[in-house]
Amino acid sequence: MSATAGTARLFVALELPGPVLTALGAWGETELPAVTGLRRVGRDALHVTLCFLGSRPAAEIPAIAGACSVLSGEPAAELSLSGLLWLPPRRPRVLAVGVEDGAGRLAGLQAMLSGALERGGWYEPGRRRFVAHVTVGRFGRTGGHAVPVADPPALRFPGRSVALLRSWPERGGSRYERLASVSLVRS
Repeated sequence: MSATAGTARLFVALELPGPVLTALGAWGETELPAVTGLRRVGRDALHVTLCFLGSRPAAEIPAIAGACSVLSGEPAAELSLSGLLWLPPRRPRVLAVGVEDGAGRLAGLQAMLSGALERGGWYEPGRRRFVAHVTVGRFGRTGGHAVPVADPPALRFPGRSVALLRSWPERGGSRYERLASVSLVRS
């Protein structure tokens, strides 16, 4: 149960295909232990966050899932993994792998989803532009330092599934529960 009964910590994310999860997981096991103070994100928790909704009344989940269906049947995004991102750059709290979206398809899907969730009153878009990435590690409250790390595998993949996820905070990292999903079609 969540810390506050009746609420759920929610976000919507692009799910990564199995081969990408496997490759990033293996890369992380090899490369990331050398980064002091970094807590790796587990293979099964890797994703591309599209909209973070925060703590919402659990009763809103069906309506939020319905709003996510605005993406149903939209063309899949053709994506690729790119270099590392230390976020924020000066005193990073997150190490991420960039996701290239050459055609702008994922950014378009994110804008469509953002609009639907904003109209429903569940989401307030941030001021910064959307930057597609996969968080692979987190530092503690004081942040960390960018250090040399080998680049992640260069993989191309289709983004075909978007999911509404619930985050369950646990010691050592959060566990995610898929509440609903929307399939994108191969273009």
